Amino acid sequence: MGKIFIIIGKSATGKDTIYKMLLKNSQLKLKTCVTYTTRPIRKSESNGVEYFFVDEAELRRLQSENKIIEQRSYNTVHGVWHYFTVNDGQIKLEVANYLMLGTLESFMQIRKYYGEDKVIPIYLEVDNDLRLLRAIKREQKQENPNYSEVCRRYLADEEDFSEENLKKAGITKRFSNNNLKQCLKEIVKELKNYTVNP
Repeated sequence: MGKIFIIIGKSATGKDTIYKMLLKNSQLKLKTCVTYTTRPIRKSESNGVEYFFVDEAELRRLQSENKIIEQRSYNTVHGVWHYFTVNDGQIKLEVANYLMLGTLESFMQIRKYYGEDKVIPIYLEVDNDLRLLRAIKREQKQENPNYSEVCRRYLADEEDFSEENLKKAGITKRFSNNNLKQCLKEIVKELKNYTVNP
């Protein structure tokens, strides 16, 4: 049986970069799963690539059919936006390993759905000073940088990823991403322990 690897970490720990690099590694043969959202599609996005963009009626239909694996809801200035993973046939653990990006909350829900032995966290860490510098540099590239949001996210992460919450989630193994090349090497070595023989 395959495994679902979920990349988790505070903001500016390099989750997107690691995710893309692992998917490109042909030796790992990782598949991914497109998640769903009720938020409006952005100009740079394509339906079925970043997300499946659906309305709340479709979410309710999927809920009524017990197809929701995990769901998170966020209050925004535009209203409540839902993000969720659906049991829609994308994940077939009998034939492959899967790689996903997630939050601590989504990881725990997916693990509860599939079982602890099938869902493996890849928790990324970066030294606090380096993480803050990376977040600021990333924000500088935005058309209208919002540094108060950078600070809000930084402080929220400290609370969300407290040692208590990590312990509760059963996360013990950590990958330091202060050095991208070394971090990637360690994760690849770890993932190679989980091969699928269909």
